[in-house]
Amino acid sequence: MSTAAGALKRIIAPALPLMLGLSGVLWALPHGLPLWRSVSIVSAWLGTGLLVGSLLLMVRVPRLAALLGGLDVQYRWHHRSGTVAYALLLLHPLALAVDGWAQSPQLAWQALAPWLLSWPLWLGWAALLLLMVGLGATFSVDLPYRRWRALHYLLGIGVLCGLLHVWALLGEPGALWPFMLLAGLAMSWRLFGVDLGIAAHAYRVRSVIRPAARMIEAVLEPCGARMKPVPGQFVFAAFGDGPNFHGCGEFHPFTVSAVGADGSLAVGIKALGPCSQHVQALESGVLVRLQGPFGTFLSGWSAGAQLWIAGGIGITPFLAALRRDRCAYPVALIYLYRSAQDAAYVDELKAIAEADPLLALYDVCGGGLPDFVALFGKVSDLRERNVQLCGPVPLIDAAREALGRHGVPADSIHFERFDFR
Repeated sequence: MSTAAGALKRIIAPALPLMLGLSGVLWALPHGLPLWRSVSIVSAWLGTGLLVGSLLLMVRVPRLAALLGGLDVQYRWHHRSGTVAYALLLLHPLALAVDGWAQSPQLAWQALAPWLLSWPLWLGWAALLLLMVGLGATFSVDLPYRRWRALHYLLGIGVLCGLLHVWALLGEPGALWPFMLLAGLAMSWRLFGVDLGIAAHAYRVRSVIRPAARMIEAVLEPCGARMKPVPGQFVFAAFGDGPNFHGCGEFHPFTVSAVGADGSLAVGIKALGPCSQHVQALESGVLVRLQGPFGTFLSGWSAGAQLWIAGGIGITPFLAALRRDRCAYPVALIYLYRSAQDAAYVDELKAIAEADPLLALYDVCGGGLPDFVALFGKVSDLRERNVQLCGPVPLIDAAREALGRHGVPADSIHFERFDFR
């Protein structure tokens, strides 16, 4: 990907909600009104547009994610625009109260007391409260997935309440029509297309192996239309039922660890959460629904000398690349794992390295963060290499900091965040 194309993709995701917000402001731009009443109108329309844009960034479609620079970028701006939208919408009644204060404190209080207001204004306060609960769930990283998903639906209900609030006040939909249409389409796709998996691809588990403790690798074969993932991408999988296995019925992301010429693919699954722990009992013959593929990781890995750093289950995208092609340029692979029981695919990686003179493998066993100074000292021409990182967030952050101290340019370091739901 060219630098210009990459820069363009980085601005599309934030530009989408901002464009919607500004379009609402331009339509309802106040003229001749007091300052704080104008602020309340502008904040309301800008917040509404950003909120609808946040819903659009919630839509999980491979082509859209690729256009926006990856699903991690898309979801990052989904959260950011939703948070800013809530702050702007909260400013709306506060600005009305400040405007009322100029006439009397009682009028200002009436703007903030829902029980003194009519039902259209009740809808507005209901929207704010629902958005607050939904946003609180978004930032509660320790919340169980099913409870998080249920609370996250409150955001959608809050958006509907907010749009109905504006409709009731205006007396007719006016410029709300595009916002309502976009919000309805986004929420419908999230519910039916994503959570219920109507558009998912049907696969079946061909085989299951256990490359390490608390980890399986499942080979999946298509039952119909094939997906076309490439190494470095991931899929969302929901496993069904088998004779002795009952799936958890939820879509979770798993990185592709192999891409077969016959349309099959493999995913590596480590027991990290309740669902991935349950999937460790997976058996052959189980039906699987897949969404994707997603991700741009390793998209340009063959261009120039590489340094790959993998932590734990983060070895899977690199393994998929090595299984598919021999190295076209020198590659130094640093593979970090906690103990010998966690050393997934080490024997296979050593065999690949012995057969490929361009691949240098450094496998490091031990808990905690490694000694990056010693590790990077083994890699020649470090500053000239493109660096790919995959692993836990603390490892990625520590590696980026160490690479920066060694003079590696920031634009030569590539990674994707997978800590999203």
